[in-house]
Amino acid sequence: MSFSRQTLSLVTVLLLLSALGAGVWWQLRAADSSEQTQGAEDGEAAELPETTGGSQFSADVPQPVTGAEVVRDTLWIRVGAAGQAEAFRRTALTAQVEGVLQSLVVRENQAVGSGQALLQLDTTEYALGVAQARADLLSAETTYRELVLFDDEIQDAQVRAERERIARSRSGLDQSEVQLRQAELQLARASATAPFSGRIADVRVVEGQYITAGTELLTIVDLDPIKVEVQVLEAELGFLGEGRRAEVTFAAYPGEIFVGAIETINPVVDPEYRTGRVTVLLRNADHRIKPGMYAEVSLDAEALPDRVIIPRSALVERDRRPVVFVYEPTGSAGVAKWRYVNPGRENDTHVELFREGSESGFVEPGEIVLVDGHHYLAHDTPVRLVENVAAEGGRPGR
Repeated sequence: MSFSRQTLSLVTVLLLLSALGAGVWWQLRAADSSEQTQGAEDGEAAELPETTGGSQFSADVPQPVTGAEVVRDTLWIRVGAAGQAEAFRRTALTAQVEGVLQSLVVRENQAVGSGQALLQLDTTEYALGVAQARADLLSAETTYRELVLFDDEIQDAQVRAERERIARSRSGLDQSEVQLRQAELQLARASATAPFSGRIADVRVVEGQYITAGTELLTIVDLDPIKVEVQVLEAELGFLGEGRRAEVTFAAYPGEIFVGAIETINPVVDPEYRTGRVTVLLRNADHRIKPGMYAEVSLDAEALPDRVIIPRSALVERDRRPVVFVYEPTGSAGVAKWRYVNPGRENDTHVELFREGSESGFVEPGEIVLVDGHHYLAHDTPVRLVENVAAEGGRPGR
């Protein structure tokens, strides 16, 4: 059978149209299947938060939280500054005479008492000087007595006094007495004693060394109490006062707070840095704090008396508004009730609350606010108070 060329062309066009239609149908079917699969996956993912939330905050299991009591007290606004520890007293002993160091009886970090012997130079030469001065004095005294031998028979007191003055000068008695005192002083300076109780630092000499006058020997530091000197901005100096509380932390003891007081405030402001030096004193009986240690200091500056105060960690946000959770006991456990509050000024650890502007009831002194484990709670969530939220299996704060 033979077909015309026109018939063959028509058949070819029909076959091409059929192939094209089949391809479009196949792509549409694959796209529909992909959307259904993605929808199922999204549905499963959407259900996960509900499941997770249900296991984390069960309505039947009280969540472990930590609480703190609301108080009415003075809120101190603090000034922060950085500085370093310094010895309360510090002195470098220098040699006052020359000689060979015969004995060094202390070592670095040794505790010494006031007046305790520290070192001794060779005293042979100075002892001979004292002996010579005493001999010269004895000779001068002999000459003096010869010159005034019969002066006690003179009746005129003024004449006797004048003859005595002349006799002392001619015999050299005055000069001999001065020379003896000088020789004894030189002998005493051949040894060194502690000017105050403290510890030895920076020993710079060794036994057998020849020492000249002015040579630095060692340093004595008094470490209890110990000073911390900080530079405070001039704009904040006016809020400070001597005797105010100071909290100090050291890089060497992270997390530990040392409490002291402001000892002095330098009345002179550094014109270059616009700061004033403030000195804080800390007890340091165990000598843990060493001179030179880096310190961060928080100084009580402005006092706001009679304020309702809560820890800053009690504040959380709900609907972009500050909220606290108040613990209300219900039998063996309790529930967390949130209250919108109106916070005021704050320091590093605490914040005041104003009664004006507070919603859903004011937080009263004596109530317990939650300070840890409360960031993910809802209103009326069952809770139980614990010392350590993480240790009890809860979710500690951020």
